[in-house]
Amino acid sequence: MPPTAGTDGKRVFLQLGRQPEEPNQFNHPGAPTSYSPDVRAQLEADAKEIIGRYPQPRSAILPLLHLVQAQDTYVTPAGLSFVAELLGLTSADVAGVASFYSMYRRDPTGKYLVGVCTNTLCAVMGGDAIYDGLKEHLGVGNDQTTADGSVTLQHIECNAACDYAPVVMVNWEFFDNQTPESARELVDKLRDDAEVRPTRGMPLCSFAATERILAGFPDERADDGQGGAGSATLAGLQVAREHKMTAPEPGSNADRGAK
Repeated sequence: MPPTAGTDGKRVFLQLGRQPEEPNQFNHPGAPTSYSPDVRAQLEADAKEIIGRYPQPRSAILPLLHLVQAQDTYVTPAGLSFVAELLGLTSADVAGVASFYSMYRRDPTGKYLVGVCTNTLCAVMGGDAIYDGLKEHLGVGNDQTTADGSVTLQHIECNAACDYAPVVMVNWEFFDNQTPESARELVDKLRDDAEVRPTRGMPLCSFAATERILAGFPDERADDGQGGAGSATLAGLQVAREHKMTAPEPGSNADRGAK
């Protein structure tokens, strides 16, 4: 907003570029701009542990963003300032990193972040119908939270689970081979706080708890997962074994041709 001279000789300011309230800015209405002493003290203790894992403090920026997102459920001016202060950066530096990654949220998030993949294969297999059906069922728009604060709905890009399309993710855990009906049943259970198990991976926890895990703190679910690749993922390997197919030896003509 550079100053310029008005007709009466006084300075006036012209707004250039995006308005602050436009999308992709970390300035949700009512977002905290600072933390209380008690909250800040706890965050500082956690942040010190995170920063200590890295040879250069700046390398801790991503887990620190998950830490403040665990506190607020989204990235706020308070969170940006906190991370910037600890790392000797500006809030603009931190916002520039946070805005690059879609996992850092710009709006308050419900207890369960429900993401419907609408990328090519999932969309063809029914992802668009699932997403549209959930929007109507929950009475929300994209990236909006239900009135009870339980579910935030968003569409997401590919999560490398195309062999189980269409896929829905809840707090980054997979729910494979979904239909509009099964997805509605899923969100109803989430809103009722009924027990829900992902198709694979770890049992569900809240979005805030997930963010602390992503910040690098212990995951108490670590021994309670349903790990391992499923039959769809291993189908190609099974065919290769049945036909006694092997990869070319390193340095062979076939190997050079593949490159």
